[in-house]
Amino acid sequence: MKLELEKQPVASRRLSLTASPYFVYVLVAPLFLILLAYVIYPLFETFIASIKVDEQITFKNYLKFFSLEHTANLEALWTSIYISVLSVITCGIVGVGLAFLLERYEFPGRKILSVLALVPMALPPLIGVLSFTFLYGESGIIPRALKELFHLQQVPFSLKGIWGVLVVHTFTMYTYFFMTAQAAIRGLDPSLEEAAASLGANRFTIWRRVIIPMLTPAIVASSLLVFMIAMASYTAPLIFGIDRTMTMQIYLARTNGDLDMAATQSTILSVVSIAFLLIMRWYQGARNYQNMSKGISVHRTEIKSQAGKYISMLLSFIATLILMLPILVLVLISFSVDGTWTVQILPPQYTASHYIDLFTDSKTWKPIANSLKLSLIAVVGIIIFGVAAAYAMVRLRFRGKTLMDALIMLPWALPGTVVAINLIAAFNQPTVFSFGQVLIGTFWILPLAYFVRHLPLVFRSTSATLMQMDGSVEEAARNLGASWWYSFRRVVFPMALGGVLAGALLAYVQCIGEFVASILIFTTSTTPLSVAVFQRMYNFEFGTACAYGVLQIIVIIVVLFIAQKLTGDKAGTAV
Repeated sequence: MKLELEKQPVASRRLSLTASPYFVYVLVAPLFLILLAYVIYPLFETFIASIKVDEQITFKNYLKFFSLEHTANLEALWTSIYISVLSVITCGIVGVGLAFLLERYEFPGRKILSVLALVPMALPPLIGVLSFTFLYGESGIIPRALKELFHLQQVPFSLKGIWGVLVVHTFTMYTYFFMTAQAAIRGLDPSLEEAAASLGANRFTIWRRVIIPMLTPAIVASSLLVFMIAMASYTAPLIFGIDRTMTMQIYLARTNGDLDMAATQSTILSVVSIAFLLIMRWYQGARNYQNMSKGISVHRTEIKSQAGKYISMLLSFIATLILMLPILVLVLISFSVDGTWTVQILPPQYTASHYIDLFTDSKTWKPIANSLKLSLIAVVGIIIFGVAAAYAMVRLRFRGKTLMDALIMLPWALPGTVVAINLIAAFNQPTVFSFGQVLIGTFWILPLAYFVRHLPLVFRSTSATLMQMDGSVEEAARNLGASWWYSFRRVVFPMALGGVLAGALLAYVQCIGEFVASILIFTTSTTPLSVAVFQRMYNFEFGTACAYGVLQIIVIIVVLFIAQKLTGDKAGTAV
């Protein structure tokens, strides 16, 4: 009895603590601390590194960057912005157009196209560039085949320059527009278009004044994502002969030991990326129209003419071929013997040894093991922080919520190159945030980079799931005497588990395929899979590089399938 009396005050004190209006700050303080340590502090240290030369504050690096005498940096900035904006436009046209076509019209081949439209998602950016190089590059299969077929002196075409980069970007990135636009188009009310048409609006006016404004939120989100990925693109410009891009300049400055200029270039790239984020947010706020009608969606319009059916069948076949060729060529070359494919149209010798080596040869297996291990560590941190941050943003009320939301999504607006340079500037010496250790050159710097880069995936997917949950379920548990931690652990988390796992799986495959940040901070003992692919490619070990790529594709397809099963039609919320 005496023991129960002694326990009661402790329990009551604990209850009063959790019931206190200030308890929310006990929960969110660690979240702010992590954001400060690994997002804001590295960004600030990069800026300091850019203006601190020989222990003196100076802006000579910025003057050098914008100098008209040495225009390499200005050309790189312009080229990166130019390519990124064009990538947004081309991906938007293809993605939104394809989504509208597949959602509004019924034609032969529509079902298979609906499935294959997501095939490029299975191609990591680096692998996608390699497949297009093997197919359409100057020494690619198709240009060589046409040259031999028509007995030409030179190949009739080849992907190179800015247009080569745009073709690769469009093919590998249009899916971001396609997924978000497809979900948005399903929710559009066709009666709005019918009303506009009855008032005399032509098809172009209906698209401009009705359809596009209703798709604005989806288009803005996709535009931001494509712009950031295009700004961070490194392999495509390198392989297609564009030397002066911001990522290339940062990489060259970093490898040449010019960390001051690398920090300056990263800071300017951060400003451009964040400015684009703000412009997109402003546009979304200015043009965000809400569908208030209660019309019912109509069935797809069926193409009834024979000519239309034959044309649609032909176009569907061509589209299917275009979508499948990059993966098929990777599978084909993955069986080729390294070093034997030189001037022939197709590899002359084949072997299955590359796939055997993946799991039996320690040298070949090590990059795979590194990526699996590094990505798993990063994703565990992403889950813990992403779920806590999503719960705080959706269910708690506190001052600074808008600031936290901006800080969490900030890495989404930063190219991987910038994230890597930020971490180099922040943790190349002991700090309190690295527990007095130098992280650069250690095992832990890569999981930290992956954590910062892909945190928004779990945050977004968990937030979307929590918003759809009825908050009264948690309140009922609390009213029945459950503590906050018990109700979160036994009620909230199990109900949100599908969204959490979908975001975590997508984050995991993104970490495995992360190349742009990895190339700047990896060490020989922590070489990840993406860097190993790049190294094998440049050693002309095409078979092994493609075997790595096929393994990545299989992992991504499995993960996307599981994520789809977990979330149904909402699988794209994490993307």
